[in-house]
Amino acid sequence: MSKRNLDKAVVLLSGGLDSATMLAIAINQGLDCHCISFDYGQRHVAEIRFAGRIAQALGVKSHEIVHLDIGNMGGSALTDESIDVPENGEDLGDGHGIPVTYVPARNTIFLSYALGYAEVLEAHNIFIGVNSVDYSGYPDCRPEFIEAFENMANLATRIGVEGRPVRIQTPLIDLTKDEIIRTGLSLNVDYGSTVSCYQLDSDGLACGVCDSCRIRKAGFAKAGAPDPTLYA
Repeated sequence: MSKRNLDKAVVLLSGGLDSATMLAIAINQGLDCHCISFDYGQRHVAEIRFAGRIAQALGVKSHEIVHLDIGNMGGSALTDESIDVPENGEDLGDGHGIPVTYVPARNTIFLSYALGYAEVLEAHNIFIGVNSVDYSGYPDCRPEFIEAFENMANLATRIGVEGRPVRIQTPLIDLTKDEIIRTGLSLNVDYGSTVSCYQLDSDGLACGVCDSCRIRKAGFAKAGAPDPTLYA
């Protein structure tokens, strides 16, 4: 395995605060970053524009936008307009602790695409900005899921069975939102080029009241940093 391949990474880039921070961490580690963003039928598809801004600002090696419509299955407030996005701290659970903003199998699908791309590039790092602190309740953000997917990836791929394993990197998984923000600020991340809203309008303005906006606002407040988000 060449050092050049060890220096490559596939990074899942959503346009949000977490993924921008994660990308900055990967670049700071000296990795050549190849980003993937997904237009998957989400109501807040304007986030793709923010992903492009982040990729350009941080100077990634490549940025691909993958179009797929997992949203046509419904089952999530982020893809199904018949399901209201919770606002102002409403109960997000369905009785079992899973928020209605959970998109069925989303991270499994995204990581599968990233795994295929990593094989093509012969990259041995895949970065995903999952977090098990501020977004508890999403089953595909847990360390157990990441470990299981990494094990599967190295059983199911040529690079894995040939002894060149892929690592699923989750540098944010145990950080609080304010810790993530402080980390990003130390790496000069421009959070004005990110968005974290579940109800982002077509002009890229955040709603300010959904759960993601509330967590973002609270994170900046706790970090003692101004929130550069443009709210509707």
